Amino acid sequence: MAEERKIRKVMKSRPTLEGAGVHLKRAFGFGETEMFDPFLLLDDFRGDDPELYRRGFPWHPHRGIETITYILRGTVKHADSLGNGGVIGAGDIQWMTAGSGIIHEEMPSGDADGKMYGFQLWANLPRINKMMSPRYQEAKSTQIPVVTVANGVTVRVICGEVAGQRGPIQNVIIEPEYIDVTIPAGTAYTHPTRPGHTVFAYVIEGQACFCDENDPYAYEAEGSNYFDTQRDALLGNGTLVVFSDGDQIQVATRETGTRFLLMSGRPIREPVAWYGPIVMNSAEELRSAFEELQNGSFIK
Repeated sequence: MAEERKIRKVMKSRPTLEGAGVHLKRAFGFGETEMFDPFLLLDDFRGDDPELYRRGFPWHPHRGIETITYILRGTVKHADSLGNGGVIGAGDIQWMTAGSGIIHEEMPSGDADGKMYGFQLWANLPRINKMMSPRYQEAKSTQIPVVTVANGVTVRVICGEVAGQRGPIQNVIIEPEYIDVTIPAGTAYTHPTRPGHTVFAYVIEGQACFCDENDPYAYEAEGSNYFDTQRDALLGNGTLVVFSDGDQIQVATRETGTRFLLMSGRPIREPVAWYGPIVMNSAEELRSAFEELQNGSFIK
C-alpha cells in the first residue's frame, strides 16, 4: 500500500533584491539547507514592470552547484566565460551545471506586454562532482512533452517521467523530477514520488488543497505570518509546500483550478559551506574559491 506524503512545512515567498536590482520573491534559500537537500534556493522572478527587472544579473561566478532557469513569459539572454550564449524564451528550460566554475550573466527582457515570468532553482552538487566540467542542458518549449492524465490534469515534463513520457533534461546527478502541473477546478490528482527524495511544490496560479490537509497553517514556517489572513485549507499563488517522505502526494482543487511546479531530488547529506553564488563543503574550500576568483585562476 502506498504511503501518502504529508505536509512538512508551508512557506510564503518573500520579496528580495538580487543581481543589479531585480525585484523578485524568494521561496526559500540561504537557510534550512537540510530540509531542502539537495536544493539550495528557489527564486520567483515574475514581474509586470520592466523597471523592476531590466537591470538583470550582470557577470557573476558560480561553482559547486547547478542553476535551473524556467521561463513562462519574456526572454533571458545569457552569456558566459566559456563562450556560450543564447536566449531562453517562454516555455524553455536551461539546466546549467557550474561545476568547477563559470562566470556568466543573465539579462531578462519582457514580452510585448512588458511581462517577465521566470523561476530559478539552485541544486547542490555532491563533493565528488563539485569540480566537474561545466555543462548545459537546454530545451525549447516544443521539446518539453505535455501529458494529459486523468480528469484533465496536464503535466509538462521537464525532468523525470510521467505516464511514460520522459523530460528532455536527463542524466542529472541528483536524479531530479521537475514538472509543471495544471489541475482544473473541482479535480483531485495523485502523483507518485520516489521514497527518500526531497519533494516540494510551488503554487504559481489558483489555489489547491495538498495532502487532504484542512489545517495547513499549522505547518507555517516560523515568523512568516502568512496565514493571519489565510486561514483556509487552500494554498495559493506564491506558496511553497514541503512534503514529508512517502510514495505519493495528493492535490485537490475546488471552485478554481491551480498550477504549480513540483520538484524533487535525491538528498546529498554532506556539509554545506555557502557564500553567495559559490557552494562548497568546507570553509577552506570556499576561501580557496574566492582567492582563485581574485587571482584569475577560477576558470578551469
